[in-house]
Amino acid sequence: MKPLIVPFFISHQGCPRHCVFCNQRTISGQGGNLPGSDEMRAAIAAAALSGKGRRVEVAFYGGTFTSLPLADQRRLLEPLQPLLASAEIASVRLSTRPDAIDGETARFLCDHGVNTVELGVQSMDDRVLTAAGRGHVAADTERAFAFLKKAGIAVGAQLMPGLPGDTGETTLESLRRVLALGPAFLRIYPTVVVAGTELAELWLCGRYSPLELDEAVSLCARMLRVATRAGVPVIRIGLQPTEELEAPGTILAGPWHPAFRQLVEGDLWCELLLRLAAGIPEGSEVKLACAPSRVSDVVGQRRRNLERLAAKRGVRVARVAATPACPPFDLEISYSGDTVAGSLFP
Repeated sequence: MKPLIVPFFISHQGCPRHCVFCNQRTISGQGGNLPGSDEMRAAIAAAALSGKGRRVEVAFYGGTFTSLPLADQRRLLEPLQPLLASAEIASVRLSTRPDAIDGETARFLCDHGVNTVELGVQSMDDRVLTAAGRGHVAADTERAFAFLKKAGIAVGAQLMPGLPGDTGETTLESLRRVLALGPAFLRIYPTVVVAGTELAELWLCGRYSPLELDEAVSLCARMLRVATRAGVPVIRIGLQPTEELEAPGTILAGPWHPAFRQLVEGDLWCELLLRLAAGIPEGSEVKLACAPSRVSDVVGQRRRNLERLAAKRGVRVARVAATPACPPFDLEISYSGDTVAGSLFP
Protein backbone atom coordinates (compact mmCIF):
# COMPACT_ATOMS: atom_id res chain seq x y z
CA MET A 1 0.00 0.00 0.00
CA LYS A 2 1.35 3.42 -0.97
CA PRO A 3 2.19 5.77 1.91
CA LEU A 4 -0.09 8.66 2.75
CA ILE A 5 2.02 11.72 1.96
CA VAL A 6 1.63 14.84 4.10
CA PRO A 7 3.10 17.65 1.97
CA PHE A 8 4.60 20.90 3.22
CA PHE A 9 5.60 23.50 0.64
CA ILE A 10 8.64 25.72 1.16
CA SER A 11 8.23 27.43 -2.21
CA HIS A 12 11.53 28.92 -3.43
CA GLN A 13 12.91 29.06 0.12
CA GLY A 14 16.67 28.48 0.15
CA CYS A 15 17.02 28.71 -3.63
CA PRO A 16 20.30 30.46 -4.43
CA ARG A 17 19.38 30.93 -8.10
CA HIS A 18 16.41 32.04 -10.17
CA CYS A 19 16.18 29.59 -13.06
CA VAL A 20 14.78 30.83 -16.36
CA PHE A 21 11.73 28.56 -16.14
CA CYS A 22 10.84 29.14 -12.50
CA ASN A 23 7.82 30.82 -10.99
CA GLN A 24 7.61 28.48 -8.02
CA ARG A 25 4.55 29.97 -6.34
CA THR A 26 2.53 29.60 -9.53
CA ILE A 27 3.79 26.06 -10.18
CA SER A 28 3.15 24.77 -6.66
CA GLY A 29 0.13 26.90 -5.82
CA GLN A 30 1.69 27.70 -2.46
CA GLY A 31 3.29 30.69 -0.78
CA GLY A 32 6.83 30.84 0.54
CA ASN A 33 6.49 30.72 4.34
CA LEU A 34 8.05 27.83 6.24
CA PRO A 35 5.52 25.72 8.14
CA GLY A 36 5.58 25.92 11.93
CA SER A 37 5.86 22.91 14.22
CA ASP A 38 2.25 23.20 15.41
CA GLU A 39 1.02 23.36 11.82
CA MET A 40 3.02 20.27 10.89
CA ARG A 41 1.89 18.24 13.90
CA ALA A 42 -1.75 19.14 13.25
CA ALA A 43 -1.53 18.14 9.58
CA ILE A 44 0.19 14.86 10.45
CA ALA A 45 -2.38 14.03 13.12
CA ALA A 46 -5.24 14.74 10.71
CA ALA A 47 -3.64 12.56 8.05
CA ALA A 48 -3.08 9.70 10.48
CA LEU A 49 -6.71 9.91 11.55
CA SER A 50 -8.02 9.76 7.99
CA GLY A 51 -5.42 7.36 6.66
CA LYS A 52 -7.03 4.19 8.07
CA GLY A 53 -3.75 2.57 8.97
CA ARG A 54 -1.75 3.68 5.94
CA ARG A 55 1.91 4.50 6.47
CA VAL A 56 2.40 8.28 6.79
CA GLU A 57 5.26 10.06 5.04
CA VAL A 58 6.15 13.73 5.49
CA ALA A 59 7.38 15.51 2.35
CA PHE A 60 8.92 18.95 1.95
CA TYR A 61 8.36 20.14 -1.61
CA GLY A 62 9.63 23.16 -3.51
CA GLY A 63 12.58 25.33 -2.64
CA THR A 64 16.04 23.99 -1.88
CA PHE A 65 15.81 22.39 1.54
CA THR A 66 19.52 21.90 2.13
CA SER A 67 20.31 25.50 1.18
CA LEU A 68 18.11 26.78 4.00
CA PRO A 69 20.03 28.06 7.04
CA LEU A 70 20.88 25.07 9.22
CA ALA A 71 18.71 26.51 12.00
CA ASP A 72 15.69 26.40 9.66
CA GLN A 73 16.47 22.85 8.58
CA ARG A 74 16.57 21.83 12.24
CA ARG A 75 13.36 23.75 12.94
CA LEU A 76 11.59 21.72 10.26
CA LEU A 77 13.08 18.32 11.04
CA GLU A 78 13.39 18.23 14.83
CA PRO A 79 9.62 18.32 15.56
CA LEU A 80 9.37 15.16 13.46
CA GLN A 81 11.89 13.17 15.52
CA PRO A 82 9.51 12.01 18.29
CA LEU A 83 6.89 11.17 15.63
CA LEU A 84 9.44 9.03 13.81
CA ALA A 85 10.45 7.37 17.08
CA SER A 86 6.82 6.54 17.89
CA ALA A 87 6.14 5.41 14.30
CA GLU A 88 3.38 8.00 13.92
CA ILE A 89 5.23 8.87 10.73
CA ALA A 90 7.29 6.33 8.85
CA SER A 91 9.57 8.45 6.71
CA VAL A 92 10.59 11.92 5.54
CA ARG A 93 11.44 13.09 2.04
CA LEU A 94 12.57 16.44 0.67
CA SER A 95 13.73 18.17 -2.50
CA THR A 96 16.98 20.00 -3.14
CA ARG A 97 19.60 20.92 -5.74
CA PRO A 98 22.51 18.68 -6.72
CA ASP A 99 25.06 21.30 -5.69
CA ALA A 100 23.47 21.66 -2.23
CA ILE A 101 24.55 18.18 -1.12
CA ASP A 102 27.87 17.14 0.37
CA GLY A 103 28.92 14.38 2.73
CA GLU A 104 28.19 16.33 5.90
CA THR A 105 24.75 17.38 4.65
CA ALA A 106 23.88 13.81 3.66
CA ARG A 107 24.85 12.56 7.14
CA PHE A 108 22.78 15.33 8.78
CA LEU A 109 19.71 14.32 6.76
CA CYS A 110 20.18 10.65 7.57
CA ASP A 111 20.58 11.43 11.28
CA HIS A 112 17.27 13.32 11.17
CA GLY A 113 15.22 10.54 9.60
CA VAL A 114 15.26 11.66 5.97
CA ASN A 115 15.17 8.55 3.84
CA THR A 116 14.43 10.02 0.37
CA VAL A 117 15.87 13.06 -1.41
CA GLU A 118 14.65 14.30 -4.78
CA LEU A 119 17.29 16.13 -6.80
CA GLY A 120 16.33 18.79 -9.31
CA VAL A 121 18.69 17.44 -11.95
CA GLN A 122 16.73 18.82 -14.95
CA SER A 123 19.51 17.91 -17.42
CA MET A 124 22.91 16.24 -17.55
CA ASP A 125 24.09 18.51 -20.37
CA ASP A 126 26.20 21.37 -19.01
CA ARG A 127 25.29 23.67 -21.90
CA VAL A 128 21.59 23.16 -21.24
CA LEU A 129 22.09 23.74 -17.51
CA THR A 130 23.93 26.99 -18.22
CA ALA A 131 21.23 28.21 -20.60
CA ALA A 132 18.60 27.42 -17.96
CA GLY A 133 20.47 29.41 -15.30
CA ARG A 134 20.76 26.39 -13.03
CA GLY A 135 24.17 27.30 -11.59
CA HIS A 136 25.34 23.69 -11.30
CA VAL A 137 26.84 21.11 -13.64
CA ALA A 138 26.26 17.42 -14.29
CA ALA A 139 29.22 16.47 -12.11
CA ASP A 140 27.38 17.99 -9.12
CA THR A 141 24.54 15.54 -9.72
CA GLU A 142 26.96 12.61 -9.81
CA ARG A 143 28.56 13.72 -6.54
CA ALA A 144 25.19 14.29 -4.85
CA PHE A 145 24.04 10.80 -5.77
CA ALA A 146 27.24 9.33 -4.35
CA PHE A 147 26.99 11.24 -1.04
CA LEU A 148 23.32 10.44 -0.51
CA LYS A 149 23.57 6.77 -1.41
CA LYS A 150 26.60 6.38 0.87
CA ALA A 151 24.44 7.78 3.70
CA GLY A 152 21.75 5.20 2.93
CA ILE A 153 19.28 7.70 1.48
CA ALA A 154 17.19 6.84 -1.60
CA VAL A 155 17.62 9.34 -4.41
CA GLY A 156 15.04 10.44 -6.95
CA ALA A 157 15.69 12.69 -9.92
CA GLN A 158 13.63 15.31 -11.70
CA LEU A 159 14.25 15.85 -15.43
CA MET A 160 12.98 18.69 -17.64
CA PRO A 161 13.00 17.91 -21.35
CA GLY A 162 12.67 20.91 -23.64
CA LEU A 163 14.85 23.41 -21.81
CA PRO A 164 16.69 26.05 -23.89
CA GLY A 165 19.35 24.33 -25.98
CA ASP A 166 17.93 20.88 -25.30
CA THR A 167 17.16 18.36 -28.04
CA GLY A 168 15.61 14.92 -28.09
CA GLU A 169 19.09 13.43 -28.23
CA THR A 170 20.44 15.41 -25.27
CA THR A 171 17.31 14.63 -23.27
CA LEU A 172 17.70 10.89 -23.82
CA GLU A 173 21.41 11.07 -23.04
CA SER A 174 20.59 12.89 -19.79
CA LEU A 175 18.15 10.11 -18.97
CA ARG A 176 20.74 7.43 -19.66
CA ARG A 177 23.32 9.16 -17.46
CA VAL A 178 20.85 9.52 -14.60
CA LEU A 179 19.74 5.91 -14.87
CA ALA A 180 23.40 4.87 -14.62
CA LEU A 181 23.49 6.51 -11.17
CA GLY A 182 20.79 4.17 -9.85
CA PRO A 183 17.86 6.46 -8.98
CA ALA A 184 15.00 5.09 -6.89
CA PHE A 185 12.47 6.91 -9.10
CA LEU A 186 12.08 9.69 -11.64
CA ARG A 187 9.79 12.64 -12.28
CA ILE A 188 9.60 14.08 -15.78
CA TYR A 189 8.42 17.66 -16.22
CA PRO A 190 8.37 18.86 -19.86
CA THR A 191 9.27 22.54 -19.93
CA VAL A 192 6.35 24.96 -20.19
CA VAL A 193 6.49 28.74 -20.45
CA VAL A 194 5.00 30.27 -17.30
CA ALA A 195 4.14 33.98 -17.12
CA GLY A 196 6.53 36.08 -15.06
CA THR A 197 9.63 34.01 -15.86
CA GLU A 198 12.75 34.79 -17.84
CA LEU A 199 11.75 31.97 -20.17
CA ALA A 200 8.55 33.88 -20.94
CA GLU A 201 10.63 36.87 -22.00
CA LEU A 202 12.82 34.66 -24.21
CA TRP A 203 9.72 33.13 -25.80
CA LEU A 204 8.04 36.49 -26.35
CA CYS A 205 11.06 37.85 -28.22
CA GLY A 206 11.45 34.68 -30.29
CA ARG A 207 14.63 33.38 -28.65
CA TYR A 208 13.06 30.20 -27.26
CA SER A 209 10.75 27.67 -28.90
CA PRO A 210 9.12 25.13 -26.56
CA LEU A 211 8.26 21.58 -27.50
CA GLU A 212 4.93 21.11 -29.24
CA LEU A 213 2.47 18.92 -27.32
CA ASP A 214 2.71 15.92 -29.67
CA GLU A 215 6.49 16.25 -29.78
CA ALA A 216 6.71 16.28 -25.97
CA VAL A 217 4.32 13.34 -25.67
CA SER A 218 6.43 11.28 -28.08
CA LEU A 219 9.70 12.18 -26.34
CA CYS A 220 8.34 11.46 -22.87
CA ALA A 221 6.95 8.15 -24.10
CA ARG A 222 10.47 7.20 -25.17
CA MET A 223 11.78 8.27 -21.77
CA LEU A 224 9.10 6.26 -19.97
CA ARG A 225 9.94 3.18 -22.05
CA VAL A 226 13.69 3.46 -21.31
CA ALA A 227 13.16 4.05 -17.58
CA THR A 228 10.66 1.22 -17.24
CA ARG A 229 12.94 -1.20 -19.03
CA ALA A 230 15.69 -0.16 -16.60
CA GLY A 231 13.39 -0.97 -13.67
CA VAL A 232 13.09 2.64 -12.48
CA PRO A 233 9.55 3.87 -11.76
CA VAL A 234 8.47 7.22 -13.21
CA ILE A 235 6.19 8.54 -10.50
CA ARG A 236 5.03 11.67 -12.34
CA ILE A 237 5.04 12.96 -15.91
CA GLY A 238 3.91 16.55 -16.36
CA LEU A 239 3.16 19.25 -13.81
CA GLN A 240 0.44 18.67 -11.26
CA PRO A 241 -2.60 20.72 -12.32
CA THR A 242 -3.38 23.49 -9.83
CA GLU A 243 -5.86 26.34 -9.80
CA GLU A 244 -2.97 28.76 -10.29
CA LEU A 245 -1.50 26.90 -13.28
CA GLU A 246 -4.87 26.57 -14.99
CA ALA A 247 -5.76 30.25 -14.58
CA PRO A 248 -5.97 32.09 -17.93
CA GLY A 249 -2.68 33.71 -18.92
CA THR A 250 -0.50 31.63 -16.62
CA ILE A 251 0.92 29.12 -19.09
CA LEU A 252 1.86 31.01 -22.22
CA ALA A 253 3.28 28.20 -24.35
CA GLY A 254 4.65 24.71 -24.26
CA PRO A 255 3.29 21.18 -23.86
CA TRP A 256 0.81 21.77 -21.06
CA HIS A 257 -2.06 19.31 -20.66
CA PRO A 258 -3.85 18.42 -17.40
CA ALA A 259 -3.75 14.71 -18.34
CA PHE A 260 -0.27 14.71 -19.84
CA ARG A 261 0.71 11.32 -18.46
CA GLN A 262 -2.37 9.71 -19.95
CA LEU A 263 -1.34 11.09 -23.34
CA VAL A 264 2.15 9.66 -22.88
CA GLU A 265 0.98 6.21 -21.85
CA GLY A 266 -1.64 6.26 -24.58
CA ASP A 267 1.11 6.97 -27.11
CA LEU A 268 2.97 3.83 -26.05
CA TRP A 269 -0.18 1.71 -26.34
CA CYS A 270 -0.96 3.20 -29.74
CA GLU A 271 2.52 2.23 -30.95
CA LEU A 272 1.88 -1.34 -29.75
CA LEU A 273 -1.57 -1.40 -31.38
CA LEU A 274 -0.19 -0.31 -34.74
CA ARG A 275 2.66 -2.81 -34.54
CA LEU A 276 0.39 -5.75 -33.70
CA ALA A 277 -2.16 -4.77 -36.34
CA ALA A 278 0.41 -4.52 -39.14
CA GLY A 279 -0.48 -8.00 -40.42
CA ILE A 280 -4.24 -7.82 -39.95
CA PRO A 281 -6.20 -7.47 -43.22
CA GLU A 282 -7.56 -4.00 -43.87
CA GLY A 283 -11.25 -3.75 -43.11
CA SER A 284 -11.10 -6.30 -40.29
CA GLU A 285 -13.19 -5.93 -37.15
CA VAL A 286 -11.18 -6.82 -34.04
CA LYS A 287 -11.50 -7.28 -30.30
CA LEU A 288 -8.84 -6.00 -27.90
CA ALA A 289 -8.08 -7.55 -24.51
CA CYS A 290 -5.98 -5.95 -21.78
CA ALA A 291 -5.79 -5.60 -18.01
CA PRO A 292 -8.75 -3.65 -16.54
CA SER A 293 -6.46 -0.84 -15.32
CA ARG A 294 -5.17 -0.30 -18.88
CA VAL A 295 -8.42 0.02 -20.82
CA SER A 296 -8.45 3.84 -20.87
CA ASP A 297 -4.78 3.95 -21.94
CA VAL A 298 -5.35 1.44 -24.73
CA VAL A 299 -8.36 3.35 -26.01
CA GLY A 300 -6.55 6.66 -25.67
CA GLN A 301 -7.91 10.00 -24.64
CA ARG A 302 -11.16 10.65 -26.48
CA ARG A 303 -10.68 7.31 -28.30
CA ARG A 304 -7.62 8.73 -30.04
CA ASN A 305 -5.83 5.37 -30.35
CA LEU A 306 -8.82 3.59 -31.88
CA GLU A 307 -9.23 6.38 -34.41
CA ARG A 308 -5.52 6.22 -35.33
CA LEU A 309 -5.76 2.44 -35.70
CA ALA A 310 -8.66 2.84 -38.10
CA ALA A 311 -6.92 5.60 -40.07
CA LYS A 312 -3.49 3.95 -40.36
CA ARG A 313 -4.36 0.24 -40.53
CA GLY A 314 -7.98 0.22 -41.68
CA VAL A 315 -8.95 -1.85 -38.64
CA ARG A 316 -12.10 -1.19 -36.62
CA VAL A 317 -12.28 -2.08 -32.92
CA ALA A 318 -15.60 -3.66 -31.99
CA ARG A 319 -14.82 -4.18 -28.31
CA VAL A 320 -12.15 -3.61 -25.68
CA ALA A 321 -12.35 -6.38 -23.07
CA ALA A 322 -11.08 -5.73 -19.54
CA THR A 323 -9.41 -9.06 -18.77
CA PRO A 324 -8.21 -9.55 -15.16
CA ALA A 325 -5.89 -12.42 -16.15
CA CYS A 326 -4.07 -10.24 -18.67
CA PRO A 327 -0.65 -8.96 -17.46
CA PRO A 328 -0.58 -5.15 -17.01
CA PHE A 329 1.65 -4.43 -20.01
CA ASP A 330 0.18 -6.98 -22.45
CA LEU A 331 -2.35 -6.60 -25.25
CA GLU A 332 -4.20 -9.13 -27.40
CA ILE A 333 -5.97 -8.48 -30.70
CA SER A 334 -8.46 -11.11 -31.88
CA TYR A 335 -9.87 -11.19 -35.41
CA SER A 336 -11.42 -13.84 -37.70
CA GLY A 337 -10.47 -16.67 -35.34
CA ASP A 338 -6.83 -15.54 -35.02
CA THR A 339 -5.06 -13.75 -32.16
CA VAL A 340 -1.92 -11.65 -32.05
CA ALA A 341 -0.38 -10.54 -28.77
CA GLY A 342 2.46 -8.39 -27.54
CA SER A 343 3.87 -6.47 -24.62
CA LEU A 344 4.40 -2.77 -24.08
CA PHE A 345 7.91 -3.47 -22.79
CA PRO A 346 9.16 -6.59 -24.60
